[in-house]
Parts: sequence; C-alpha cells; structure tokens
Amino acid sequence: MGFDYDDQNIFARILRGEIPNDTVAENAHALAFRDIAPKSPSHVLVIPKGRYVSFDDFAANAPAEEIAGFMRLCAEVVAKEGIGLDGGGQGFRAITNAGPDGVQEVPHFHVHIMGGRMMGPMVSLRG
Repeated sequence: MGFDYDDQNIFARILRGEIPNDTVAENAHALAFRDIAPKSPSHVLVIPKGRYVSFDDFAANAPAEEIAGFMRLCAEVVAKEGIGLDGGGQGFRAITNAGPDGVQEVPHFHVHIMGGRMMGPMVSLRG
C-alpha cells in the first residue's frame, strides 16, 4: 500500500464537497463527521484535510500545526459528543486502522471516535 495517496478515495471527495456528510466539527486542518454505519451511539470520523494515507504517514509527514489542529478537533468532538471523562461522560475509544492487516477501508488517515456504550474488548484474541 505504501503512502501513495488516491485522490478519488471517498474522504478526499467529501473534503472537495463532492459527497455530502453530517459534519460535527471542522477547523482549518481537519473535518469531523458522523459515520454512515455507526457501531456505537456516538461514532464520529475525524480526517485531516491534508493528503495522508495512514497514522504513520500523518505522524511522520504532517507539519506540527496540522497535527495540533487535528488533535484539537478530536478533543472538540469528544466534548461535543459528551463522552469525555472531563465532561461527565463514561469514556470513549479512538481507533485508527492502517493497511490490509489493520483492516483500513479508506486510504485516507482517519480516527474513529466511538462512545456512548461499553465498547467491549479492544481486539479479538483469536489467531
């Protein structure tokens, strides 16, 4: 897979306004929107506006201000959704997948912020 970015991936198309989304929050560096197939009562995707394939690509190559803006938007989503410990929530899970072994479905770095219920074990203990 590498870090070859596909400009036609669904998140790139959302960022260009070609596909609608249910926006939760946005800043100069990132966009947060509701997952179309939520796995928990609160399931929001946060994507950087830059062209990054995965977490390691973003962490290695994004400028500091873009990383900070992305992380601040993640915190804003947690607060808006009322799932953060500081806001009286019971907690949340932040997940990112990378590549085939990580079961990444869209080749644009994104974080799933999920909460509103007990999330269960983090990974299957099989194989």
